Amino acid sequence: MHQLVRIADAFTGMDVSYVCTDPALASSLGLKNTLKIGDANQNDMLALLRVGVQALKIVISHKPSVVISTGAAPGLLVIFWGRIFGAKTIWIDSIANAEQLSLSGKIASYFSNITLTQWEHIALVSKAKYWGAVL
Repeated sequence: MHQLVRIADAFTGMDVSYVCTDPALASSLGLKNTLKIGDANQNDMLALLRVGVQALKIVISHKPSVVISTGAAPGLLVIFWGRIFGAKTIWIDSIANAEQLSLSGKIASYFSNITLTQWEHIALVSKAKYWGAVL
């Protein structure tokens, strides 16, 4: 969430909703229109399924034209459903992943329209693109 705040000004004047696991954090960062989604990871498949259903409901109800995520399974699932329903999708892998794409980033690179890494050397050995230090 902190990473997405760094590019929030790019969305000024647009109808934006932020999907996050902690809406209180998003609100404290000054983000409006936040939607809650559960948290999950590869170690809890039942939670991952629940979050996948939540992501599907969010995409169906909000009909986004663009979905941008900066990380983790909940964002990946919103990107997945967004892409299925025709949204343009952008995955921005965390700057913390300096040695390789995150697992979610690797998965996103198969179906997101654009997958970005913030490390040039990772782009050379992955499907991700390097457009400079995005975040």
